[in-house]
Amino acid sequence: MVVLNWNGGEDTLRCLESLDAVQYENWETIVIDNGSSDGSVEEIRKTHPGLVLIETGTNLGFTGGNNVGITWALEHEAEFVLLLNNDTVVAPDFLSALVSAAEGHPDAGVLGAKIYFWDSKRLWYAGSRWRATWAGFEHVGQGTIDNGIDFEEIRDTAYVSGCAMFLRSSAVRSIGMLDPRFFLLFEETEWCSRARTAGYHCLLVPSARVWHRVSVSFGGQSGPLYVYFWIRNRLLWAELHLPFRQRTAVWADTVGMLFPPWAIVLIVWHAMRGRYSARQVYWEVLKKAKEVGSWLRDPREWAVSRARCQGVWDYLTRRFGDCPAWVRAAAVRDNSRAGA
Repeated sequence: MVVLNWNGGEDTLRCLESLDAVQYENWETIVIDNGSSDGSVEEIRKTHPGLVLIETGTNLGFTGGNNVGITWALEHEAEFVLLLNNDTVVAPDFLSALVSAAEGHPDAGVLGAKIYFWDSKRLWYAGSRWRATWAGFEHVGQGTIDNGIDFEEIRDTAYVSGCAMFLRSSAVRSIGMLDPRFFLLFEETEWCSRARTAGYHCLLVPSARVWHRVSVSFGGQSGPLYVYFWIRNRLLWAELHLPFRQRTAVWADTVGMLFPPWAIVLIVWHAMRGRYSARQVYWEVLKKAKEVGSWLRDPREWAVSRARCQGVWDYLTRRFGDCPAWVRAAAVRDNSRAGA
C-alpha cells in the first residue's frame, strides 16, 4: 500500500491511523515523501517506526512519487499495489473487499473503492463514465446520499479514481507505470485508458469504502493550481486516447473555458444540434453569464483565467511535469485569502 506525503503531516498521520485498523493480514504500508519541509517525516517515523518510509528529496508529483512506491512493491514481489491518497481514511474491511473482488475478477487490471465526501455518507465517487455530449467524465452518484441500494454491484467504470487505486502487479508490468508527464490529475484516467486498450477491466468495488477530503492539497477544485493541471492534462489525455472528432470537442470546450463569452456561443451551437433542451440552454446561459461577471470583476478569477491559459500554452509547447512557479505561488495566495 503506497501513501504519498508532501507537506501533509496531519492528513498522512490520520490516514495511517485508519490503516492501523485494517482487517487484513498480508500487506505492508510504504510512505513516499516528496521532499516535505513541514517536519512530517520525523513525525511519521516517530509514530509509525515499523513502516517503510522512502524520501525522494524533491516533489515528483503524484505520478513520480507513486511510481517510486510501485517500483518498490514490484521489486518485493507484491501481487497487488494500492495507491491511497494521504487525505483519506478507510473502512477496516476495505482492503479485504478489494482483494476478494480482484481474486474473483482475474481480468481486472485495476479496482477502485466507493469514495465519500469527508465524514459523511454523501458520495464523491461511485464509478465514472464518459459523457461525449460535453466532452468530459463524470463521477457516478456524486453528491447523492448513499442509500445502500443504488451503488452496490461490482461493475465496470471508465476509470478508477487515483484516490484509492488497487493495481494488479501483472497489469503494471504489462502496460507500464503512471505517465510522469501528467505529474498530477488525469494520470489515473490515462493509466486506466491504457489498461482498457490492453484488454483489462477497470472495476468499482462498492463494498470497499473510503472517505476523502476532496482536493485539500489544491486549495479546492476551482483554484489556479487545480485548473492549470486539469486543463493541460485533459488535453494531453485526449491527444493520447480520443479519436479526432472527440478531441475537437475537448478543444471547443477548452476555448469556452478560456473565454467565458465564447462558452455561450457553444451552448447555442449545442442547442441547435439537439444536444440541449430549452430548459438546459436557459440554465447553462445563466450560469455562464454569472461566470462572465465574476471573470470581469474578481481578481481571483483573473488568476484562474491566467492559469487556464498557461495550461493550454504549456500543452502546446510540450511542457509537462510540474507547473510553473507562479501557478503554485498563486495557489498559495488563494489559500491564504480563503483562510486555508
